[in-house]
Amino acid sequence: MFEESTTKSERGATDWLIRIGIALAFVYIGKDKFDGGEWVGIFQQIGLGQWFRYFTGVVEILGGVLVAIPWTVAAGLALLVCTMACAAAADFYVGHPEFCMIPGGICVALVLFWIHRRD
Repeated sequence: MFEESTTKSERGATDWLIRIGIALAFVYIGKDKFDGGEWVGIFQQIGLGQWFRYFTGVVEILGGVLVAIPWTVAAGLALLVCTMACAAAADFYVGHPEFCMIPGGICVALVLFWIHRRD
């Protein structure tokens, strides 16, 4: 019984740290979309207009915030997984298959974390 509570508290602390890391990363990356920089050129190549850059920034910030809140983690992870899958597809479609590995890898990591949380 003592071992079970220790395991749960360790998993809770690890889960909390991973969630905060995901939240901070996506809030930062989403905020970076509003600053422009290299993102203007990337979204220009995608061809959907700069509104899509702002939309993506909002979605990433929202997903990061949802992951940080304990009762909305699944919704946040689902939103971020869809975002990263679309980012990988967009990179591949635009003609940069070497770059699609980054959002694709993040997508896989988020799915694995999501599955791990369900156990």
